[in-house]
Amino acid sequence: MKILAFADVHGDLSTLEHIKKEVKSKKINYVVCAGDYTFFEHHIEFLTKKLSQLGTEVILIHGNHEDSEIVEVLSRKYKNVHFIHKKIKKAGEYAFIGYGGGGFSLNDPEFTKTMHNLTKNIKEKIILVTHAPPNGTKLDFLPGLGYVGNKDYSKFIKMNNVVLAISGHLHERFNKEDRLGKAKVINPGYKGKIITLD
Repeated sequence: MKILAFADVHGDLSTLEHIKKEVKSKKINYVVCAGDYTFFEHHIEFLTKKLSQLGTEVILIHGNHEDSEIVEVLSRKYKNVHFIHKKIKKAGEYAFIGYGGGGFSLNDPEFTKTMHNLTKNIKEKIILVTHAPPNGTKLDFLPGLGYVGNKDYSKFIKMNNVVLAISGHLHERFNKEDRLGKAKVINPGYKGKIITLD
């Protein structure tokens, strides 16, 4: 399975056009957007439509620049756009699990409760998509501040069958990759990264 992941594009149309070309030329199966595809929801209807025109299945969560209810309603207009905040989208031997918004807390009890309920009976390998990064990796280290990511995300990744965790939010950490437990963790940045899973 070939994934093109990106985050924090903030309405940049030239970047979305570049991603669309990559989808076609590289035969991408899934585009994953880890939130903040708008700038405080400016032109959100237009930009959601643009996501639907990328030429493949789109896995989407909201960031701290979007409201979850608005994104959910807009996503329903397009068969190929799957809003997965607090949901699962299965894809063969993999399951995308999403948790959007946030980005400003070290702990999130709601995330822990949600993941417990969602993953009770899951047998697939998990691809976790969050807007904020997990704690304790290259994705969340800020000079002078230290590790600012979410500790509950990290705990979930380490304790479950997560093979890939995609996040964004911290523009300073674009294009950073690391390992956490069995998982590859990545902030693909706004230009996106192609990830191949066997």
